[in-house]
Amino acid sequence: MTLTRHNIREMAFQSLFLLSSTETDPETALQQVLEQWQQTQAPDYLRFLVNSIWEDKTSLDQQLKPCLKTGWSLERLSRADLNLLRLGLFEITKSPAIPDKVAINETLELVNQYSDQDSKKFINAILSNFVPESQPE
Repeated sequence: MTLTRHNIREMAFQSLFLLSSTETDPETALQQVLEQWQQTQAPDYLRFLVNSIWEDKTSLDQQLKPCLKTGWSLERLSRADLNLLRLGLFEITKSPAIPDKVAINETLELVNQYSDQDSKKFINAILSNFVPESQPE
């Protein structure tokens, strides 16, 4: 099976979710997700996403905190939503080859699979804070 960029993002999300749910390391999480997908090797972009996001999660979380409404904290978010936000924000801020709107749309596609409509609106609103308004379509 040839993996699309969307598949790779989904695998990255699954790995990040596993990392935030268990006391495992990125390589073990990647291997478990690869097995589920019946893949023997992790594509470079998958490895880049998982390792970079996991290493940079504190910085990503610090960027996300000011965007939360009063009374909300990252700890209050579901693990799925937090990891989707990290993935989307990372692609917006650290993957210049990925247009910001593509990063948001891809994240929202994953929200459709792993969360709910309220989360979709919330995640879209948060990630939109990181896209300059003057950015061309």
